[in-house]
Amino acid sequence: MRTQFELHSLEQFVALARARNFTRAAADLHLSQPALSRAIQKLEDQLGQPLFERHPREVILTDLGELLLARAKEILKLVEDTFSELSEASRRGRIRLGAIPTIAPYFLPGLLSGFAQKHPDISVVVQEDTTEILIQRCHHGEIDLAILALPIIAKGLEVAPLFSEELLLVAPVGHPLAKVTPLTIQAVEDFPFVMLNEAHCLAENISSFCRQHTVQPVTVERTSQLATVQELVALDHGVSIVPEMARRIDGSERRVYRSFHGEKPARTVAMMWNTARHESKASKAMKEYLLRKSKASQTAGKHGR
Repeated sequence: MRTQFELHSLEQFVALARARNFTRAAADLHLSQPALSRAIQKLEDQLGQPLFERHPREVILTDLGELLLARAKEILKLVEDTFSELSEASRRGRIRLGAIPTIAPYFLPGLLSGFAQKHPDISVVVQEDTTEILIQRCHHGEIDLAILALPIIAKGLEVAPLFSEELLLVAPVGHPLAKVTPLTIQAVEDFPFVMLNEAHCLAENISSFCRQHTVQPVTVERTSQLATVQELVALDHGVSIVPEMARRIDGSERRVYRSFHGEKPARTVAMMWNTARHESKASKAMKEYLLRKSKASQTAGKHGR
């Protein structure tokens, strides 16, 4: 038969087992002796058996009392540890941050490093996936915040633009497009093109820009990773168009990056969150940090022009 124990009853029981005397245990608990006696009697009544053998100057645990003592200590320790962990978690904070694959490896390292310096007590758990999956996870409350690229069609979710970045041509060293001037998007049509697969929004960004300029690149290969696109380009499988943030961390001398003449392809990076769910202090701190960082980068970009 299940019996409902109250935590303070277990604490009183453990205190009496430790002191082995009602008077001393009551003093330790700041209770009157009659109040402690009633509490222990109630506990014994619930169990239907005595927990202590009463003697004039001391009490001794029965076999049932020994068993309950071991369990009571485990329960009280678990409760104490749980509240300690919850208290620490509320002080530290945690963010579940989503990002698409064409942003995560290029943007997140610098972001997370800077955020950790500002907020050392907040841990960030990264989840990398496609836009479609991140939208689903944000709806279900599985992530707190996501960094992705516009356009984002997500009913019930809030989206805030962060910054825009240019998309650059990447070609192998020695390729004709590495030197042609001016470099127009129409020039790409004459060469094999390496593209991300259709699950990535970047592929649609590039295709949309090409359609606007009545250009139809001959896609010879598709891959799921931007790093693979870069490697295939270096191996002279074709040319491609990639975000400027990918160029910034590329230390290879086998590839050349070039800006297009005239209207330039670009994408807008944004953050997304679910307004229907509770916003933690940690999530708010990350959002504010992202906005400050994007504002600073835009200001630096204007001064640099």
